[in-house]
Formats: sequence, C-alpha cells, structure tokens
Amino acid sequence: MLEDKIDKTLLQGIAASAFLTDMSGADDVLAALFATETADTAKTQIDALRAAGDFGLGATPAPPGRLARLREELKKQKLDGFLVPLADEHQGEFIAKRSQRLAWLTGFGGSAGLAIVLADRAAIFVDGRYTLQVRDQVDTDAFTPVHLAETSPESWLQENVPKGACIGFDPWLHTSSGIARIRQSCTAAGAELAPVDANPLDTVWQDQPPPPLGPVSLLPEIFAGEGSVDKRRRFAADLEAAQCGAAVLSAPDSIAWLLNIRGSDVPNTPLALSYAIVDATGAVAWFIDGRKLSPAVRDALDPGISVCSPGAFAASLTELGKSGSTVRLDPGSAPEWIRLRLQDADASLLAGQDLCVLPKARKNRAEIDGTRNAHVRDGAALTAFLAWLARTAPGGDITEMSAADRLFAFRRGDANFRGLSFDTISGAGPNGAIVHYRVTPATDRALKPGDVFLVDSGAQYLDGTTDVTRTVFIDDGTGAPQEVRDRFTRVLKGHIAIATAHFAAGTHGSPIDALARLSLWDAGLDYDHGTGHGVGSYLGVHEGPQRISKQGGGVPMEPGMILSNEPGYYKEGAYGIRIENLVVVSAVDDPDAERPTMAFETITLAPIDRNLIDADMLTADERVWLNAYHARVRDTLGPLVDDETRDWLKTVTVPV
Repeated sequence: MLEDKIDKTLLQGIAASAFLTDMSGADDVLAALFATETADTAKTQIDALRAAGDFGLGATPAPPGRLARLREELKKQKLDGFLVPLADEHQGEFIAKRSQRLAWLTGFGGSAGLAIVLADRAAIFVDGRYTLQVRDQVDTDAFTPVHLAETSPESWLQENVPKGACIGFDPWLHTSSGIARIRQSCTAAGAELAPVDANPLDTVWQDQPPPPLGPVSLLPEIFAGEGSVDKRRRFAADLEAAQCGAAVLSAPDSIAWLLNIRGSDVPNTPLALSYAIVDATGAVAWFIDGRKLSPAVRDALDPGISVCSPGAFAASLTELGKSGSTVRLDPGSAPEWIRLRLQDADASLLAGQDLCVLPKARKNRAEIDGTRNAHVRDGAALTAFLAWLARTAPGGDITEMSAADRLFAFRRGDANFRGLSFDTISGAGPNGAIVHYRVTPATDRALKPGDVFLVDSGAQYLDGTTDVTRTVFIDDGTGAPQEVRDRFTRVLKGHIAIATAHFAAGTHGSPIDALARLSLWDAGLDYDHGTGHGVGSYLGVHEGPQRISKQGGGVPMEPGMILSNEPGYYKEGAYGIRIENLVVVSAVDDPDAERPTMAFETITLAPIDRNLIDADMLTADERVWLNAYHARVRDTLGPLVDDETRDWLKTVTVPV
C-alpha cells in the first residue's frame, strides 16, 4: 500500500508545524519530501491529523485540573514553584503547538507572558497590550493577572516566595540574562532557583504534540540580495575582530537570514527551528532534523554548511568548550541551557549580541525594493477589502471572523503570498479596544452601523513582510460621533508627526516616540504600547533591535531599517483606534544640514478613513501630507484594482 511508504513521524511533525497546505507551491514541497506517488496521500493524512487534534489547546480559561496536576508533579520533583514562560527553546514570538505551555496551562493566547506557580498561589504577568485579554481568557481565581509595568516577576518573587523554597525552571526556555535577574530575586528572598532536567509541565501534558517538522526551502538571492557565502564571510570577519573562534546561534531568524533559508515550523513566520555553530572561517554546523530538508534543498546548500543531527548539538557544544577558543553567545537570546553546557565544558565565553541581528535589520537594496513591491500588491488587496467592507458592512451581515476571512482571500491570490504575518486583529466596537484582540467563535461580533472597526493585518510574501492597521467607521447615515473623530484625528496627527520627522543620525526610537503622543497628551490621553517595532524581510513581523518606544532601549536608527508607525487610542468597552504604516529609515540629502540627518519613507499604501477625520484639527502641513499620501495611494493602486474598487478609491482619497 502507498501508506506504507510514508514516514509516519514525518507526517505527525508536519501536522504539528505551521506548514501551509494552501500556500502557493505547497504541492511541490510535498512532492519533494515524499515520493511522487505518495505526495497526495501524505497531504490527505496531514490534513486529517490536523483536524483530529487540538492537543488540549484553545480552551479559555484552561481546565482547572491542569494547574492541580502541575502542582502534584512539582511535589514529586521536590519543587516549591515553577516558572512557565510563553517562550520556546528559541525565544521566538510565534511558537509551535508543542511549545504552547502557557496557553495549555492558563488559556492565555497572547504573544508575551509568564506564569509563576507556587504551592498556594499563582500569577500571570502581561504587558499593557494584554491587560484586558488576560482577564477574558484566564481563570483569575487561579492566576492573578499582574501588569508588568507595575510589578516585575522579580519583585513578585521576592515578595511571595517563602524562605528556603526551591523554584524550578526549564533552562531551555529562559535566556541567560533573564534567568540571572530572577536568580538575584530568589537569592534575596532566601530561596533557590534550580534548573530542571525534565519540564514538569511536559510530564502532565499528556497529549502534547510532537516537535514540528515543517519543510525547509531556499530563499533565492534575487529576494535575499546577498548570497550566504558573503554573509558568512562578513560574520567570520566580525568573529575575528572580537577574537572569537566560534559563535553559537539559537535564534531561527538569524539562522534563516545567514543561510538564506526559510522554514515552516511555527505560525506566521517562515522559520526552521534549529541551532547553528559558526566558526571563524564562516563554516556552519547546522543542527536540524534532516527530515525537513528535501534532497533538492540538501544538494543546493553551500559546502560550507554541514547538516548535523539535533542530537549531536550537546556533544558539539562540549567539544567547542574543550577546544580552547573563545565562544560568542548572546545572553539576551540564547537559552540558559547552552550557557550551562559550555560552562560545564570550561569554555571561554564572550557575551555579545548575535552577530546577525544588526546586518539583518539593515535591509539591502533588494530587500527594500522587494518590500516596497510587496506593499504595493498588499495595498491593492487591502484596498479591495476596504471597498468591499464599505459596500457590505452597513447591511449588518458581516462579522469579525468573516471580515478577516475575506481579507485573507483577497491576499492569497498573490503568487508570492506565503501566509499571514500574524493572526488578523479584527475588532468591532469594544473588541477593538483590546490591543491584540484575537477573534474566536465565542467572541465573534457582528459589524453594526455606527461601529468603529479596527483591522490590523499583514502577510508574508517571498519579497517582503507587511503589517498595516486601518480603523474605519461603519456608516450609519449620521456620521461618527465627535469624540471618536477627535480621538482618531489626534492619532492621525501623531502618525503624521512620525511620518514627517527628521532626526539626527544616532537618534534612538525613544525621543521619536514622543512625537506620536503629543496630541493625545494634550488631551490627557495615551496608549500602552510602543509606537513602532522593527519588521523583517520575509521574516519576523516583529524584529529587533530597532524600535520606537517610550520604554527606551533599542539601537540608533540606521538607513535600511524597516519599522512600523502605529500610534493608537483605546477606550475600554467602547472602541479602539490605530493607524499603522511601515516606514524605511533613509538618509536625508540636505547640503545645508550641519549633521547627518535621517527620515522615514512610508511604504504602506491604503486609504485612511476620511469619515473619522476632523479636518479642522489638522494643520496646513498635516493636510498637505494626508492629501499627498492619498494621491499616491490612488495613483499607485488604482491600476491594480477592479473598476468598482477604483471608483470607490477615487471617492475616499479626495483632498481634505
């Protein structure tokens, strides 16, 4: 039988990955992994495995018995508490089903969080994006929600951990720098922080899915803009300059960028979960399950890249430590387990930022051009959606879920489309006030005339990554209330302030962030998230180290960096507002400037809802920017959309 020729564990791993069976080229990828005569059968079985198992995920809140079983297991392991981060072994934002431990334990579905479980109490820590969501999804009698801006996990531990307690953590799931801070707090409380060999939560999660086995593909140089050999040559030069013999990479986006590969292990980001050791010659030992690589991909890899079994990673670290050379490791991204392994091998360690981070953030010409092109096509899809929404939503037959599904359908027709860059935030009325709202069948709300509707969405294309938010008013014949127009216009003024800003070279994102908030601050208003995050090139939609945030941090802006520009306002229980475009940092050619100057080039193209603008609140310069932007949207996208959409676009982009 054909079924007998199929690797069952590979099928299970693909089913547990984020491999998109509906993306362009998926059939070709399956045919490369399986024999031609079994590819169709494999696809059928993968679809069946996906449909059959949710692995205990999706329940909000999680069943209370799970917390009880975890506490029982902690007793068996002689632990008085345990840390449950959202992070996986690679510290990624989007994680495979196998690694969704926090969601399984609590029901929380956000992209950042941490739970601390003690024998008699438990807390879940979230930032300002999730303060509303966490109370909707988590049993607050079992887990006390804690705002990270008010109380850190370190201070909570110091106040709540009994003296003499032993608190366990999985060293694969915490960075070296992160666990060092927690260890200090435990020590101050007279408690011990101990790494565990076996994660107790994995022990009690009986139907935990297998590790993902998403297929790997090569990214053509026409999109990457530079070959892997050249990237590794510069990497090796940086190692030599730091007097290091090797570096250990644990971040899959760094490995993807360095090797010009893309994967499908996790949702929304084309990553292959793996590790790598790069030596001073630029040679790479790549620790990845070989079943993810088709024969064609293996054959096309540069000879300087050696594919190694993940099981050999530990021994390779030991040998690396014994070699006598200095090993570079990023304490902010590498799991503590790697540091401990190298330490046990008496390695000479140099703590330093992952050497791929900054080069990856500074997009080359091909990446910038590709991203611009992707945004034009993405803008045409989004504009077609907005035109459809304007025609149909006032009838009351559209829901948050059906709107998100329709937007996906508009995007997926693009030949370079490879999936969403994050789950679409489709929030009507009060749901729009939940910053990172994720619609479910239980929360799905109809779009009604008079609603403010927020849709934050993006896509992965072979030539770039998009992320765009539009807030629209569902026409009720009377127009938006003045309060809503006031708040929307203040957000727009902040957006324009970022879009038009000029700033000295060397400027970080923190002072730029204030520009977006000034109009809101004038009215005693604000928002609890950053104004801008970095964006990758057919990689992570949230990418560092660049950012625009009042929290500080990040790095100085440099030409080629891509960031979001997304100020907002959220009225709990009523509505949310956000306007988001992506921008590219560019150098300003100004012969009169006394210092090198930078600016932002807006690359996202989609109309901004004029029905929500109070034009009297705009300055003359702000009107000029808005009208010029809308003219560019109309002229660029008009030829790419159908006649009905084009007529609508002309109407909604007339000057204010």
